[in-house]
Amino acid sequence: MSVDVVTFGCRLNAFESEVIRREAQRAGLADTIVINSCAVTNEAVAQARQSIRRLKRERPDARIVVTGCAAQTQPDMFAEMAEVDRVIGNDEKMQAAAWRDARVAFDVVSGFGVSGSEKIAVADIMAVREMAPHLLEGFQSALPRVFVQVQNGCDHRCTFCIIPYGRGNSRSVPMGAVVDQVRALVERGHAEIVLTGVDLTSYGADLPRAPKLGALVKQILRHVPELKRLRISSIDSIEVDRDLLDVIADDERLMPHLHLSLQSGDDLILKRMKRRHSRRDAIEFCAQVKRLRFDIVFGADIIAGFPTETETMFARSQDLVEECDLTFLHVFPYSPRPGTPAARMPQVRGDVIRERARRLRETGEAALQRRLAAEVGSTRQVLIESATQGRTEHFMPVAIAGDIPGAVRALVMTGHDGARLTV
Repeated sequence: MSVDVVTFGCRLNAFESEVIRREAQRAGLADTIVINSCAVTNEAVAQARQSIRRLKRERPDARIVVTGCAAQTQPDMFAEMAEVDRVIGNDEKMQAAAWRDARVAFDVVSGFGVSGSEKIAVADIMAVREMAPHLLEGFQSALPRVFVQVQNGCDHRCTFCIIPYGRGNSRSVPMGAVVDQVRALVERGHAEIVLTGVDLTSYGADLPRAPKLGALVKQILRHVPELKRLRISSIDSIEVDRDLLDVIADDERLMPHLHLSLQSGDDLILKRMKRRHSRRDAIEFCAQVKRLRFDIVFGADIIAGFPTETETMFARSQDLVEECDLTFLHVFPYSPRPGTPAARMPQVRGDVIRERARRLRETGEAALQRRLAAEVGSTRQVLIESATQGRTEHFMPVAIAGDIPGAVRALVMTGHDGARLTV
């Protein structure tokens, strides 16, 4: 008798999976596997399908429910899979009623053999205008780092991105509700909170007085003094506000690690992606933040092989690793998503895309190795995640042995093994 949630994709999905687990269990579902899917690439969708088939072989009597972005954008495809018993939309998955309806449906009929359309509970995500806060009593995971959802959806329409059609338009959780959630999690022993959303730096535009992300961060740090560490997930640098820059400079509880949605280092490609920043904007932002907090570490998303990308254009993306002093590189081989403008543009050959992604990953790996080597001899505040690993303020992994999860230790970095720092 259990509800197991398999999570794909972003940090936002990780938070939402906790809500799903809670609501599905409260609804009385049993022996159920929920796939919380991702739609960012064709590979992510394929991985969800493969997992569904594998899990059904391993647990033939379990009900399988598919939700998440891929379920929202391609519900018919999942409903046609014989292994799938129900498909629930991205907004519905956060509502108790959807899971009660699923239980009723499973009780009334066998569930197996139901026609595709009868399995689908997916509404128009673009009609959703508000975002209800979900106050979690705690996370199933014992890890001291947990996520808090403060925003969902996106009002921008980057030409490569399907996610707005899976998440809807941008909407925000009111600041007071976010502060309450953070306080509750800290009281339950979670040492580090990560603020997450689809387009995090658009936070607040739909709320009264339109507060920005920086104001939210200031409120959290002011009203939850017991919070040891606060992180923010992926941001759009062109939207960063003055308050957020002030906090980066002035409050050590905001961790010195930013993950940037850069996508390319070439201005023409950025224009064709319909991004709102230029190459110069990205470089100047990183330099500005470095002046405010000299030890900050950057990660970034970069797409390899976007339509019309030449070798010269690709080289400009590679050069960003050094020019922006990037440490953590998240490389996406371009994947055409049906219905997006980029899918109709002249495509780069698949073998060229894979080769550029490989080279970009090698560039990123070299940058990470340089950072690991530079950390040797330093003293870092390490959040103990488990008996074998912790993370520094800069999100660098540290190999440890036999400590208490949730503790923060001042440790001297004595070396590294190519993947983690050692003490």
